[in-house]
Amino acid sequence: QVHLVESGGGLVQAGGSLRLSCAASGRPFSRYGMGWFRQAPGKEREFVAAITWSGGSTLYADSVKGRFTISRDNAENTVFLEMNSLKPEDTAVYYCACQSGSLLYRSRREYEYWGQGTQVTVSS
Repeated sequence: QVHLVESGGGLVQAGGSLRLSCAASGRPFSRYGMGWFRQAPGKEREFVAAITWSGGSTLYADSVKGRFTISRDNAENTVFLEMNSLKPEDTAVYYCACQSGSLLYRSRREYEYWGQGTQVTVSS
């Protein structure tokens, strides 16, 4: 079992920045690939970014590429999502998730454990 807790969400103006954190506990964090997803009201949960267990490879949704950066600190059992140049369409609940594979995955079905989410609201 892995327990994930997101933090860092909030209200920000368009063009602003936020840094989300996801703290993990339970099984060794460094064995898991991590991902960030988001879900806006009335929409399905969508992939945002993923990072391998080592942090050596990353993957982004086209909608956030160049604006968001995923990173991790295995010593602190934490994964981050740095979000810059935020847009109103980035408004959503952001979730972190983990999976025990060695590849990068966009599909929610590949992820085994999920956090409860943190709200990000971008005003225009």
